[in-house]
Amino acid sequence: MLLERQTQLRQLEALLAEAMQGRGRVAALSGEAGAGKTALVEALVDRVGQSVTLLRSACEDLSIPDPLGPLYDLAREAQWELPRAIDDRQGQRLPLFSDALDVFEAKGPSLLIIEDLHWADDATLDFVRFLGRRIANSHILLLVTARTDRSEGQMRVRRALGEIPAGNVVRIEVPLLSEAAVLSLAEIAGRDGGAIYRATAGNAFFVTELLAGESDSALPASVRDAVLARAERLSPGARSMLDAVSVFPRRADGWALQGLCGIAAAGQLAECISQGLLEDFGDGYAFRHEIARRAIETALTPSRRREFNQRALAALRENPDVATARLVHHAVEAQDLEAVRQLAPLAAREASRVGAHRDAAGHYEVALRYCDGLPMESQAALHEGHAFECHLIGRVDAAMEAQGEARRLRQALGDRLKEGDSLRCLSRFAYLLGDRAAADRFGAQAVELLETAPDSPELAMAYSNLSQLAMLAERLDETISLGAKAVELAERLNRPDILCHALNNVGAAGQWLDFAKGRRDLARSLGLALAGNFQEHAARAFTNCACVEMNRLNLNEAEALLDRGVAYCVENDLATWCDYMRGVQAQLLLRRGLWNDAAAVAHDVIDDEATTALVRYPSLVALAKLRIRRGDPSAEPVLDEMRRFLDKGMELQRLVPYAAVMAELAWLGQGDRAEALRLIGLAEDLSPTRAVFGELATWRQLLSPESDPGDTRGMTEPHRLLLAGDWRGAAAFWAGMDAPFERALALLQGDEAALREALGIFEGLGARPVAQRVRGMMRQSGVIHIARGPRQATRANGAGLTQRQMEVLQLIERGFSNKKIAAQLTISPKTVDHHVSAVLEKLEAVSRGEATAAARASGLL
Repeated sequence: MLLERQTQLRQLEALLAEAMQGRGRVAALSGEAGAGKTALVEALVDRVGQSVTLLRSACEDLSIPDPLGPLYDLAREAQWELPRAIDDRQGQRLPLFSDALDVFEAKGPSLLIIEDLHWADDATLDFVRFLGRRIANSHILLLVTARTDRSEGQMRVRRALGEIPAGNVVRIEVPLLSEAAVLSLAEIAGRDGGAIYRATAGNAFFVTELLAGESDSALPASVRDAVLARAERLSPGARSMLDAVSVFPRRADGWALQGLCGIAAAGQLAECISQGLLEDFGDGYAFRHEIARRAIETALTPSRRREFNQRALAALRENPDVATARLVHHAVEAQDLEAVRQLAPLAAREASRVGAHRDAAGHYEVALRYCDGLPMESQAALHEGHAFECHLIGRVDAAMEAQGEARRLRQALGDRLKEGDSLRCLSRFAYLLGDRAAADRFGAQAVELLETAPDSPELAMAYSNLSQLAMLAERLDETISLGAKAVELAERLNRPDILCHALNNVGAAGQWLDFAKGRRDLARSLGLALAGNFQEHAARAFTNCACVEMNRLNLNEAEALLDRGVAYCVENDLATWCDYMRGVQAQLLLRRGLWNDAAAVAHDVIDDEATTALVRYPSLVALAKLRIRRGDPSAEPVLDEMRRFLDKGMELQRLVPYAAVMAELAWLGQGDRAEALRLIGLAEDLSPTRAVFGELATWRQLLSPESDPGDTRGMTEPHRLLLAGDWRGAAAFWAGMDAPFERALALLQGDEAALREALGIFEGLGARPVAQRVRGMMRQSGVIHIARGPRQATRANGAGLTQRQMEVLQLIERGFSNKKIAAQLTISPKTVDHHVSAVLEKLEAVSRGEATAAARASGLL
């Protein structure tokens, strides 16, 4: 009986009807474990007509997920040979996902189901993202279910769904049953509904289990006890069968159980089904709910659990189509060390091939846990694989540790090539951790060692690594010369992966010497990376291509490259590069006056504790400027973190934004003017060309109007115009780029009308300290009748906001989540919820974004 689910069922039916008309959607059912998500799915399936193709799949609670497991299920039901498709596409996910969309769309109106998405691997989540972005014009309804707990898996699901366009995804909550519903069910069964409701809080599965209990006088102490009590009614053979099924996450294949339990399996399974403990799916058997499966599994003694997993492993290994990740799960549970050593590295390579790097790292960790009996060569290879996968997902500390162990083993083996390559990797990881000195040291040691051996790909990559380090330090000649060595050797050895890495360095440095050639080298690097599926190289090429366009103020081109690059990284699980590019996106949004969006993007990166130091830097730059311009007292911790980068190595790409931020702070009268000028002078001395120095030259002129701007050749147009005194031309240029803050800064060198226009722009942006500085400049120039702007307290009182609600509103504007607001104001999240609701109500807004817009329009912000 399906109670209190008619609203959700009607919503799903409406979405399916729209999909049949060519308006596809993702429907996400969420609720706590046992709330009844599967029951709702079954109710919808029962109503699907023959005109709709039904394809079902689910994720399994494996220790490490099976990469693309649900897609394999969907492909089997669609009679599509996914393994062959993966081989044809050489593991490249975007073409593979595109093929999948074509296959499913060719089926006509379709209902695709993926249950328990909270157990999904990263590749499956990427498939959901991919399909969600393209589903609008299809005849597909993708129905996914997920729990609402605070697990890592559920949070990853939430992030994945959040990256689908809002109009393409519909979230449907499956609530707990009301007391009235529980009382109704209990009355039919002749049970004490009040006691059952108190024990279950309306959890549908818990209610069902307790209603199925035999005792009329006393409830079981827990659902686990209820499940175990029902299991005790089984014959010994059927109970043993139930125990055997419990070690299979999600469901046990019929053929596997036949091999595991012998010819008596059919009768024993029938008894388990008749008692309502298992369900028959034709080709397999499963518990009615994961909660029940776990209750039986955890009741097993350790020895019985190992025994059943060993038998399951033996049965599954007879079938070559069984996913390696499933075999690894049972091997680990059986503590079969030999099987783990054999299977875990294979599962890691398979996961990496389809871009499930998080899962690949997990399998390498399992393999390393049991690697003691392996030869040193094999152990070193496992550490190297683990290091590579960890650095791709942003766990650079773990990558550094694993690579260090690999180097030690290679050194002990006397393998110069592999040891040199380990040193090169350590150089890269050290740089990602912000330790420039260690990066230089490891990089030089790698080249020194590899040059003692015959020419090799390892040496070519070591040259390219040193070229990259030189490029990052703006040592242009050194970048070009080392890059040329790497290019020549890579071409001679036919290594396009190393060639595209070296071209990236040469192109990024070449932007300052010959912009057109630098751009061509970068474009060639990106083309090689995409054609060869060199994922990290492609991500780096997207990043540098975008940054080059940003440096030349080609913002539209930069925006397009960043959008493509972030999408590529999301779909290929390249967390490190994705977060770095998102920081650059935050800077671009800031320049375009979209400050709330910039704050939200920057906070998404910075608030993630797993984000490495180097990856945080672009977001720190955006956030520092935002907080200074808005007068936020919390700017100092951000500035301190930026300053620490300079302590580890004075790279110009870190120094220039830090010097610019400190100059802005000094111009506002909140920082040390002499220190800001010293930093600008230091950056000028380190700049390889005047083109690098344009922005800082304009800040120096604001801080010290009498200073000589120097040679402006090569600088971008608005900087050159402003330094030449053409403030109108500079302001017009910035206006054409939709860069309001920079436009207003240029107007400050103009006449009274220009000053008034600048003041209006700063007020509109919410740059309160800057607006106050401009008013002071206007008064000093003798301007009268200067608009003061309403006092914040007056504006807040007009909207009926309390002081605390104003504080909450200001943090909403900065993109803070309720959890972050609670931490910032030292109040409980529940209190924040109340304040946010009050703010929305008083501003007559239905969303946080609308509240911010309304507050801006009324002068509150």
